[in-house]
Amino acid sequence: MTVTIAREGSIAVVTVDNPPVNALSQALRQALVEAVVELDADATVKAVVLICAGRTFIAGADVSEFGKPPRPPHLPDVVAAIEGAKKPWVAAIHGSALGGGLEVALGCAYRVAVSSASLGLPEVKLGIIPGAGGTVRLPRLIGAAAAVDLVTGGSPVGAKRAEGLGLVDVVIDGDLRAGSMAFAEGIAEKSLPQPISSRAVPAAEAGFWESAEKAVAAKAKREIAPLRALASIRKACETDFAEAMAFERETFLALRGSEQAAALRHVFFAERAAPRPPELAGITPRDIRSAAVIGGGTMGAGIAAALRDAGLPVVLIERDATAVERGLANVKAIYDGSVKRGRLTQAVADQRMAGVAGGDDYGLLADTDLVIEAVFEDLAVKRAVFETLSAVCRVDAVLATNTSYLDPGAISDGIAHPERFLGLHFFSPAHVMKLLEIVPTETTAPEVLAASFALARQLAKIPVRAGICDGFIGNRILKVTRAQAERLLLSGATPSAVDAAMRAFGLPMGPFEAQDLGGLDIAAFQRKAARERGETPFAPVAERLCALQRFGQKTGGGWYDYQPGDRAPKPSETVAAIIAEEAADRPQRAWSEAEIADAILLPMVNEATRILAERVALRAADIDLVKIHGYGFPRWRGGPMHYAEARGLADVVAVLDRLAAEGLAEAPSEGLRRAAAAGGFSALER
Repeated sequence: MTVTIAREGSIAVVTVDNPPVNALSQALRQALVEAVVELDADATVKAVVLICAGRTFIAGADVSEFGKPPRPPHLPDVVAAIEGAKKPWVAAIHGSALGGGLEVALGCAYRVAVSSASLGLPEVKLGIIPGAGGTVRLPRLIGAAAAVDLVTGGSPVGAKRAEGLGLVDVVIDGDLRAGSMAFAEGIAEKSLPQPISSRAVPAAEAGFWESAEKAVAAKAKREIAPLRALASIRKACETDFAEAMAFERETFLALRGSEQAAALRHVFFAERAAPRPPELAGITPRDIRSAAVIGGGTMGAGIAAALRDAGLPVVLIERDATAVERGLANVKAIYDGSVKRGRLTQAVADQRMAGVAGGDDYGLLADTDLVIEAVFEDLAVKRAVFETLSAVCRVDAVLATNTSYLDPGAISDGIAHPERFLGLHFFSPAHVMKLLEIVPTETTAPEVLAASFALARQLAKIPVRAGICDGFIGNRILKVTRAQAERLLLSGATPSAVDAAMRAFGLPMGPFEAQDLGGLDIAAFQRKAARERGETPFAPVAERLCALQRFGQKTGGGWYDYQPGDRAPKPSETVAAIIAEEAADRPQRAWSEAEIADAILLPMVNEATRILAERVALRAADIDLVKIHGYGFPRWRGGPMHYAEARGLADVVAVLDRLAAEGLAEAPSEGLRRAAAAGGFSALER
């Protein structure tokens, strides 16, 4: 049963039990409506407690119903039935009351919660708005300003904060059932409070809506749902309840079928599946309770902070005492920055820093469960580290290399027990970036691979398994991005036009701005390694810029010029002259923003399809996660693979054929043509 009713004196306890997260399935919705009817008819019942079994309150809609026609009773009717009950209902909240779960709670006369609970309306993150009164009841309960923050941002608030807002009536210490029963007994004989739907909204200050629209638009960038949510809240504040509900529902239904909602649903399901890939089902991961990082530079310090944030004790190893102190200072600087920005209290920062020990003796790692190497990107240096680790660490300790391009198999060559070794490619800054590429070698044991996915869950990161190749998934595609950007320069586009086109598509910055920020010398180092392998990288302009030591912002010039103390890019006469020389014998043309975007994005899709066909990535959705969480691809476009499928793979092939005929891109791969013929990338996922 999804709903059971127990009577304890004059209090009825309605318990929802629909594991794993008590989602609002059709059966649950029906059972709640029936519970209202049954309890209204029972004269012995004076008040009702709505509580949930398992780890959470109602956490939202049933995701299995996403994309399908809804079946009655619809959620707005369920909420209205609870709100219209003859007896006061008390929502007893633990875990998360999200989306439709919070809307159900808003239908109750009262809300109580344990201190660890969280409440929110995250619908905008799925490209929609609340559809069962969330934007209409919430401002009537907590005011317009607080409602705008909660709904347009989509992030939940804790119970204490919710109590301060007036969203929760009481925070309960101790047992939730006992506390909510006591609360219900206390209000049972009181008059029913005025339903939220009947309450007036406090008037907003002059200019509030105009300011809110500017703020929401700036934060949302190109996402539609946040501004539509704001419009729905404003309607709720300026019209009666029925008209506002009709507007909310109309907006919800319109957004539910939108391209952005489809893209965001795709990302939601991909993120949900990523931490537990099906190929590891039933495999018990090795236990990781302690960790060490070799190398205390920017990346190593970030990894150490990420491990500490997850509660793991960390040993930071460097080559000598001076380097150890510098590495520890780098970790401390991360926490100092978090305190300064208000993300951590000083006490928490001190506690986390206290869990980092430093040393230059590898013998400190004799009993460590996980060791991550984060030294200079040089094969010989990394091999030397693992030769030492192989000798001092337990044979069941997980050994991992943080490498962006090098072959983990080559790094681990010759170590004892190579089954415990794999690559963990963190993205910088490692304590912030969500993506973790997990790169097993041919000898990596399944339980070690499973341990890495378990670690990613502990670190709150998005893990993606990547096969071994130059650049794995993300950086292999990035090489194509950079090459295509230079091809555009040689055929008539300018760096600023290319960057503007990619920003217009939705990326946070264009490829040339990004290179100037990160440093052109990084890619130059990788191209040098590629040439040593016999490859011929395409970067005629970038090579000349590096020869002039124009490495980007850090040298005052790269693709753009920079004034001292000013990060704003300025067009460079030097760069323009180099481009003109390199493009002298090439056809020139005018480029629109859409054509520039196609000339970069569609070759990326072509390369990603090769990655999928080669099994470097196991799923197209994994590639989307890599590009979204590692490289800033707009989430609301769903990632490059979803974008290509939504656009139509036949059109992608046709555009690539035209670009290839002009010498501006490689021809569509056999895999891409096959996927286009089959109607999707699932044809390559085997």
